[in-house]
This record gives sequence, structure tokens and C-alpha cells, in this order.
Amino acid sequence: MTGTAVSAAPPDAVDFLDVAALLSDEERLIRETVRAFVRDRVLPNVADWFERGILPRELGRELGRLGLLGMHLDGYGCPGASAVAYGIACAELEAGDSGVRSFASVQGSLAMYAIYRWGSEEQKRAYLPGMASGVKIGCFGLTEPDFGSNPAGMRTFARRDGGDWVLSGTKLWITNGSISDLAIVWAQTDDGIRGFVVERGTPGFSASDIERKLSLRASVTSELVFADCRVPAAAELPLARGLGGPLACLNEARYGIVWGSMGAARSCYETALEYAKTRVQFDRPIAGFQITQEKLANMLVELNKGRCWRCISAV
Repeated sequence: MTGTAVSAAPPDAVDFLDVAALLSDEERLIRETVRAFVRDRVLPNVADWFERGILPRELGRELGRLGLLGMHLDGYGCPGASAVAYGIACAELEAGDSGVRSFASVQGSLAMYAIYRWGSEEQKRAYLPGMASGVKIGCFGLTEPDFGSNPAGMRTFARRDGGDWVLSGTKLWITNGSISDLAIVWAQTDDGIRGFVVERGTPGFSASDIERKLSLRASVTSELVFADCRVPAAAELPLARGLGGPLACLNEARYGIVWGSMGAARSCYETALEYAKTRVQFDRPIAGFQITQEKLANMLVELNKGRCWRCISAV
């Protein structure tokens, strides 16, 4: 081969299948940008957030400036990134902490997507640009105390009263609940399940945080209560009819969640590897023992299998 030699990037020992070779230049740039954000902004602070059981609200604006909120949606201030780019961003965020990825997933793939898919043009213009920038935070009110995996049994009810809707009920385990400017709320009606946009400060709507969680602690998780909460007819998501409305949003969010799990897996592997190099037993690091090496090698194989499948299946 003649001509000027091009210096190749150093091999990535974690990515031994070279999944990165499948990425476009833009997708690689997104990966490095989000990875740097996690390294500089999340990792130095996440232990404190975990202990305090919080995720700072201002982090939403920072994610918005990076274009990570609703990044796979088109228009209304959303960048319309590829599915792979969105997955990569979720993986990098969750490599920092699951709570950060959860924030982005709930904002973009649940709250924003509900408006994007089921909302009116007026609702899209009113809410999506502010949510894409992180100025407005949204949450997704589906789960209830007695109906988590069975949302069809929800008891929250919306009744017609003149030109308004009146909501009554409770939602539980709602990410971003108490820091949200608006909630997407799903409720039974006399004509099946409907979705509503309920803004913060609406009389009868309140949110309180769930304290002392054992996991996903660097995340705000709340209970939403609707006590004869009156909203105008314009608050209804006009295109959502039946349980297919909220389930379509959950399907949208699952994609980023499975990518995020691979980011968490990579972080677990790298943490285990670093510990094995520094933990000394019998006068040498435990990484020097074959049984430990076998465990690390098996972790790395499973990690690469998962990452490769995620990337190929999205192309």
C-alpha cells in the first residue's frame, strides 16, 4: 500500500469486536461528547446525589444544551438524531448513573414522545421546544400503587364537567415528579383510557418525593395526587385512545433503556477490572489469579455480545 500513512486510533480493549467501526463520525462525536459530560459533570457528583437522594433540576438544562432531550424526535427544537445515536447517548449516560439516563428517558421518550405522538399541534408548539432545551421538565403518570405491571386496571379517573375534565386519583413511582413543570397523566374515562397534560400549579395537583429508596437513588421519584384536579378540554391528548396510548410511549422508552443497560454493564466491568488490579491478596493483585481472569474474561465476552447486538439491530 502506497501513499501517506493514516494513524489508526489505538485499539479499545473493552470493545474487542470493534463495534465502534459500525458508527458514523457523527455518532462517534456524540459518544465522546456525552462520555466527557459524564466524566466531568456526573461522576464527580453522583456519590453526593446518591446519598442525598436527588438529581439536580439544573442538570436538565445541561442535557438540553447537549441536545440529549428528545434527541430522536424531529422538529419543535428536537435534533432528529438517528436511533443508534440516541442509544449511544443512553449508554454513556447510564455508564455514569442509571438515574441520569432515567431522567433523559422519561423526559424524551415518555413525556415528550406522548405529546409528539398523541398531542395536538398547539400542544407540540407549546411544550416541546421548552422540554427539548430542558427549561421545562416533564414526567409520565401511569403507574399506580396497586397497578404497576397492569396499567389497564388504573383507578385514576377523569370525568367530564362542562367543557373541562376533572381528574381524581394517585400515581406512584413517578420519575421527575416533584421537579416537573408538567405531567402526562393517564386516566380512565367513561370512554376508555385518555391522556392529559397537567401543568404544575394546577389546583388539586400535588407531588411529594419518595424518600429512603434502596436503589436508583440519584433520581427524583414521586407520588402524584389528583384531588378533583380540573383541566380544560385543551389539556387532553386528542389522538390517544385506549391503553395503546401509554403503551406506545413505554415501547419508545424501552429502546433507550436496553442501550443504557449496556452502559451500566461496561461501567461494572471497568470497575471490577480496576479493583482486581489494585486488590492485593497473597502478595499479588487478584487480577493475577486465573480464576479472577476467567471471571473478567467472561464479563467482557457478554458485554461485547450485548453491545454488538444492540448496534447491529438498530442499523
